[in-house]
Amino acid sequence: MFSESQPLGEPVLAPQAQLPPANPKPLVGRTVTLEKLLPTHATDLFPLIGGLSKSAQSLWTYMSDGPYPTLAPFKTSITSKSASTDPFFFAIIDQRPDLPTTGKAIGYLSLMRMTPEHLCIEIGNVMFSPALQRTTGATEAVFLLLDYCFELGYRRVEWKCDSLNEASRNAATRLGFGPEGIHKQHMVVKGRSRDTAWFSMLWEEWEEGRKLAIVEWMGVENRGVDGKQLLGLRDVRNFIFIDKGW
Repeated sequence: MFSESQPLGEPVLAPQAQLPPANPKPLVGRTVTLEKLLPTHATDLFPLIGGLSKSAQSLWTYMSDGPYPTLAPFKTSITSKSASTDPFFFAIIDQRPDLPTTGKAIGYLSLMRMTPEHLCIEIGNVMFSPALQRTTGATEAVFLLLDYCFELGYRRVEWKCDSLNEASRNAATRLGFGPEGIHKQHMVVKGRSRDTAWFSMLWEEWEEGRKLAIVEWMGVENRGVDGKQLLGLRDVRNFIFIDKGW
């Protein structure tokens, strides 16, 4: 029991969150679909994120594995990832029509550090190929996984990255994750010290405007004749919060 003379957090009655099933149903969006990562996705992904080019190898700078100059070790890595339960990996399948990548995997990401008893989960291992970077699909992929996390019953979704990874930090704040500071000397990755930047999204934040902002940003009314968004996601979110008087 607790002492009534000391401050305590709000009670959480019968917390319930689920782990993703071994073979989850695809998470279907407009431009991408998330499905369980399979060994066969290596064939789609290697031409986009493998090889010896500087641009391909730079994709792996802040990842815990890679780069992969040749196909054989890359296939081994994807096979290992597909068998993992935590992290649990999703392939990002391109649904845009009439492209060389239509129907193929163009990236992956994962759910990790899943703790249902504490209603907390993390999105990590985010690998967006050049075919996915700076597209609506990149935002939609994270959106689909965020929404899935909250549907599973989690109340806190975390995003962590190397504090030097400016692109990942910008992506987190753009999507609506709140910064929670830097954990210094948090990890050693590939023989180098890593300070880790922490971000979070809470269920009530998602329900009170952050989900709606992404939906409206991706919506038809925010697309020009070229199909590109007219307003940035941060702008859309700011308008929603102003309208609600926040």
